[in-house]
Amino acid sequence: MHGFSGFFGNLNIKVMLRYCGENLGHTPHIVVLGSCKVGNFVVSTPLLKAIKARFPKSVVGFIGSVVTADLELSCPSIDWRISWDDPSQGAGFELMKTLFEHCSNYGDVQLAINLDGFNPVTCILTSWLCPAFVAGNSFASNLRKYLPLGELPQQKLLGDLDWDSLDFWSRYSGFLRSNYISELFCHFSFLADHVDPTDISIAVAEPPFPVPDILIHCTASRAAKMWPTESWRQVILYCENINLSIGIIGSSPRSQKALYNSDGGEELLINSTSLIDLRGKTSLLQLAGACRQARAVISVDAGPLHIAAAVGTPTLAIVGNDFNAVGASPIRLWLPRVNNISRTVSSVTCSSCSDNFFRNDECIIDGHPCMMGVDVQQVLNWLSSTLAGLNLNN
Repeated sequence: MHGFSGFFGNLNIKVMLRYCGENLGHTPHIVVLGSCKVGNFVVSTPLLKAIKARFPKSVVGFIGSVVTADLELSCPSIDWRISWDDPSQGAGFELMKTLFEHCSNYGDVQLAINLDGFNPVTCILTSWLCPAFVAGNSFASNLRKYLPLGELPQQKLLGDLDWDSLDFWSRYSGFLRSNYISELFCHFSFLADHVDPTDISIAVAEPPFPVPDILIHCTASRAAKMWPTESWRQVILYCENINLSIGIIGSSPRSQKALYNSDGGEELLINSTSLIDLRGKTSLLQLAGACRQARAVISVDAGPLHIAAAVGTPTLAIVGNDFNAVGASPIRLWLPRVNNISRTVSSVTCSSCSDNFFRNDECIIDGHPCMMGVDVQQVLNWLSSTLAGLNLNN
């Protein structure tokens, strides 16, 4: 029987090596570690496909989040999963027990891929898995320092601070086609030759309500990415005037206020317009189903944007970035590369967020100029053009 030396056998610690594309055998046990962010899981789906393409008989485990659990459970490339952020009593012991059982059943971990490398929890877990090979950030076996990155450029990019910049792309343009996060995942895992990194996809479920024509999502974990409430109100009034139903999606109102900077703006819109409140009324799979049934989705830079892009619905990203992509959101890194997505272009150029490596929650410039520079008419023009195109296709 295979053991799990990382948790229960400190006297037999294996030496972890940096992965650079080695053959892992016929039925390798591979574990991927993910984030608690919805968008992070959506953009990881090409990598998960690449693993199965390179190693068709592999057993793929996923240490993910309670937030994205239903997406993880429905992913055909994942054979088992567990959450690293389960807050319930005894969850840590249950995590260790489950990992030991899976390693007993499927063999020691041959490759661990950490897709949340700035998170010390996943870096520790990567080390505790005691894999033969590691892709992504990890502590060393003794947890006293980080595992060296390696000498290949696909490994060295993990040490860069600014994956969103043009300078980053130019440093690695010998093998990178773009800064897109999904492509970076595939390259530092040495699996980019086995998948199209733009091929994002997720499962869907039937939503528990009739889906409005238009869905909007107004909040974000970084307040710097928020668009003014009054601008959203004008979009809603436009939809009312042309007899389009419009609904607002997102987490429950309590979570929106606590985690996503709603601060009463959503309630103001709901109470003063015909906006349908759908917040907290779906699982992520049902949200994906609702986005697929909608005629269009308009969202700030947040998880629902990635879901809508993944299911193929015409989607507008409201971002405070200028023509050259400079602005409040790291869109070179995170904006989905699919044909059904468009973005706004701010009339104001502000590099304050990028200069700060997007670590600021609030806007650090008085007046929030980059998001104020996203004119409502630009959104209305996109909506009008999109709906006209849909009518022509029908």
